Amino acid sequence: MSYKATAAEVSKLRNATGAGMMDSKKALEEAGGDFDKAVEILRKKGQKVAANRSDRESTEGAVIAKVNEAHNKGVIIALNCETDFVAKNEDFVKLANELAELALNFSTKEELLKAPFHGITVEEKLTEQTGVIGEKIEIGNFQTIEGSALNAYIHAGNRIAAVVALSGDHDGAKEVAYDVAMQVAAMNPVALDETQVEQSVIDTELSIAREQLVAEGKPENMIENIAQGKLQKFFKENTLVHQASIKDGKTSVKDMVKAVNPDLTVKGYIRYAI
Repeated sequence: MSYKATAAEVSKLRNATGAGMMDSKKALEEAGGDFDKAVEILRKKGQKVAANRSDRESTEGAVIAKVNEAHNKGVIIALNCETDFVAKNEDFVKLANELAELALNFSTKEELLKAPFHGITVEEKLTEQTGVIGEKIEIGNFQTIEGSALNAYIHAGNRIAAVVALSGDHDGAKEVAYDVAMQVAAMNPVALDETQVEQSVIDTELSIAREQLVAEGKPENMIENIAQGKLQKFFKENTLVHQASIKDGKTSVKDMVKAVNPDLTVKGYIRYAI
């Protein structure tokens, strides 16, 4: 006589694994009521689904930024999936937040994937969820940052996140770090300041400026000076500390931070967007 799973058993397995009702019922009946065996069956199903979907694009997902209690380490991770529908699911976002919290303890994605998570490894959990959800689930982006007075900002919809580190933990530093993180998320600066802009970007900007000036018929002996002026304007508009604050449009980010404390500066940031 085949085993018939009770509603209570199905509910217990669903709560433990996140699997659907029918999948949980079938796993329990296949396992003859053995709870641990049923969990293993669902995991194996997840591995099978993961293998079948390994070539799929996981271009949607939730981006989560976290900082630790000491505000001296921050992390951004992206939990990727295939569709926007799954990315907005409450349980999916909850999983992304739990993984980001755990990620604060590690320096690399590889370390995180091997870490224990609800009785299994993170990697096994992602495989399990691939089976439950029916979409490829993976950790895409993984970034960490260390410093003082760190704060994080996550844009509505969990599609953009940023973490900012300052030079010291003065009164009001964490609050202004949040404002700067919002700036980073909104304006996507190319670098912290002009000294950190890649030379290839500088060369491209100068080349574009020179070509425009030649096309406009500017005298050859003036082109280089004007091009350098355009480059300075590029730095002002596209490097974080020189950008106008999105809060008032007049004060630079650098001055906004110094208003909290004259010695306070922005030391670094990380940003990621789906």
